[in-house]
Amino acid sequence: MRVLLQRVKHASVKVDATVCGQIEQGFLLLVGITDTDTEEIVKKLASKCAQLRVFEDENGKLNQGLQDVKGKILSISQFTLYADCRKGRRPSFDRAAKGEIAKPLYELFNKELESYGIVVETGIFGADMKVELLNDGPVTILLDSDEWVGK
Repeated sequence: MRVLLQRVKHASVKVDATVCGQIEQGFLLLVGITDTDTEEIVKKLASKCAQLRVFEDENGKLNQGLQDVKGKILSISQFTLYADCRKGRRPSFDRAAKGEIAKPLYELFNKELESYGIVVETGIFGADMKVELLNDGPVTILLDSDEWVGK
């Protein structure tokens, strides 16, 4: 599982020119699922996102979490995080999980985030989405379960 986390001042997502999710201060999460992901991995990544301290405290240190600043999350499914560009000029997406695997895990991820008391807005799984954001910092962090889950 891969999550590209961006600290934002605001973010929104549209499908067919209609806003289906929007937040003010918080995280925009682009979420990629692979076919080897499990519920355990999903829960660990949700916990990491919910508790990551990347907001400034009164001393300017990145020491506050999402709950401390009353932030929200806009979560967007993003199979292209598993693009393999090693060969040729067209990416392969073979490592991205098919919809029947990815959608339930993506929905579980969002429910886990909500279990921390965080408001979670989403796009529409599998839709052609237009995402707008104002990156804050910018703070952008890539979380990849292959690098730390089980370690």
